[in-house]
Amino acid sequence: MNEFQNGINNKFSKVKVPKPGKHFKRAIAGVAGLAVVGIMATDATYQIQEQEQAVLTTFGVPKAVTETGLHFKIPFIQKVEKVNTTIQGFPIGYDMESNETVNQEGIMITADYNFIDVDFFVEYRIADPVKYLYSAREPEAILKNISQSCIRTVIASYNVDDVLTTGKSEIQGKIKEMIMKSLETQDIGIQLVNITIQDSEPPTQEVMKAFKAVETAKQGKETAVNNANKYRNEKLPEAEAQADQIIQDAEAQKQVRINEAEAEVARFNAMYEEYSKNPEVTMQRMFYEAMEDVLPDMKIIIDSGDGVQKLLPIEPFSGENSGEAKEDAEQQPASDAATGQNNTEEKQ
Repeated sequence: MNEFQNGINNKFSKVKVPKPGKHFKRAIAGVAGLAVVGIMATDATYQIQEQEQAVLTTFGVPKAVTETGLHFKIPFIQKVEKVNTTIQGFPIGYDMESNETVNQEGIMITADYNFIDVDFFVEYRIADPVKYLYSAREPEAILKNISQSCIRTVIASYNVDDVLTTGKSEIQGKIKEMIMKSLETQDIGIQLVNITIQDSEPPTQEVMKAFKAVETAKQGKETAVNNANKYRNEKLPEAEAQADQIIQDAEAQKQVRINEAEAEVARFNAMYEEYSKNPEVTMQRMFYEAMEDVLPDMKIIIDSGDGVQKLLPIEPFSGENSGEAKEDAEQQPASDAATGQNNTEEKQ
């Protein structure tokens, strides 16, 4: 057996194995070259979408590429990193997936020392991709910390009623202004788009019920005030119209009284002029008129001493009014009037 195996080994040892030729080496080189070319061709281009921007780094020097479309770069030397420039956001005070409250972020204290749970949503976009990638390690975390600091600062300056009801818009505006100023100082390539209050409520159910009761009372107060203002607006024009009418009537009455007083003054002045011309006659006439007013039904007999007596007022034969007789009596001579006065005094 040993001799048989030795003979077989000697035969195979004499067989010559051919060495690799030039064609085989060329084939390997060609395959390697194609692989290198494919890799370089793949790594030499990159595509920027409409909502993207890129940062091209050459030997560690970054450069922003903002134009969309196909771009070229040097393989193995230049590197490209893309960033999303659309509006993005994150919540503060709650978890978006589970919608559960995050107490460390949402619970804060107000100016009147009340605790309140406020949820915010922050919207931002990448304005400078180079600063975004190389100015800070975690720019979103920096934005979130800045937002929480500004939120707590502003909430601490308002009462709980303002945070729950009427002061939300003003609070959002102040917080946004503070965050934008802080981002300008930090300069991390992020631009704040908006920050909104999603919800604000007391931290516990008992406090929440109390606040709801207070809110209901406030709404009732506002309703009552609005109804009162409505009633006032309805009645006030009527009252003003009545007041204007009363004033106009008073002015008219005032003018009437003034005119009457002026007429009386004119009449008195006229009487005084006549009196100054003939005082005795005027006094007698005034006496007769006064006596007629005081004793309208009294009959006066005038005796002039010559045997002729006159009866005043003269009664008409035709039964006419005594007014005509009165006028006739007033037209008697002044001497007869004086005598009549004396006789009347004696009779009285």
